[in-house]
Amino acid sequence: MGNDKYPSKLLESAVEEFSKLPGIGRKTALRLVLHLLRQDQSEVEAFGNAVIQLKKEIKHCTVCHNISDTEVCSICSSPGRTSSAICVVESIRDVMSIENTHQFNGQYHVLGGVISPMDGIGPNELEIDSLVERVRENDTAEVILALSTTMEGDTTNFYIYKKLKNIEVRVTTIARGVSVGGELEYTDELTLGRSIVNRVTYNDTLSQ
Repeated sequence: MGNDKYPSKLLESAVEEFSKLPGIGRKTALRLVLHLLRQDQSEVEAFGNAVIQLKKEIKHCTVCHNISDTEVCSICSSPGRTSSAICVVESIRDVMSIENTHQFNGQYHVLGGVISPMDGIGPNELEIDSLVERVRENDTAEVILALSTTMEGDTTNFYIYKKLKNIEVRVTTIARGVSVGGELEYTDELTLGRSIVNRVTYNDTLSQ
């Protein structure tokens, strides 16, 4: 890793930082840094400022925990979205994937992950209590569980189902077999869209 010879400590430092990004090896990092060096000063400054501004000013919606430029995101505040259906997802990327299908007109709730004891992630590390509180306080008719079909996703689904059992709300899940063992973001939009439209009552899936 440290055997590469760089003509500049500044270059080496920049490559080091880029290579910390997921999926970016040192060769790719070097190519990106050299590309930036060829750009105009204004373009590089715009790139750097965009990243700094993102980190400084990005917010998380106080309702659904999606990323937002405002305290309440554009989906939660939209008068065209129904608040009677809440789609529960693991991450912000899942919100984007479902939105791209144009098949869901409700609101979301971003958990921030799934229950995974191996990784030290329990229910208290996720936005589950806030989901239960949100369902209890609002006229929510349906909670749609749209988590990955992994053991961790299934565990989280069941935990949420048990937490909502004493609340008068319909709990459904997206059609099974959609992204077996994978994540929603890697499912094509048509398949994902159908899985949302053809969702089933969660209780019915427990006997499968």
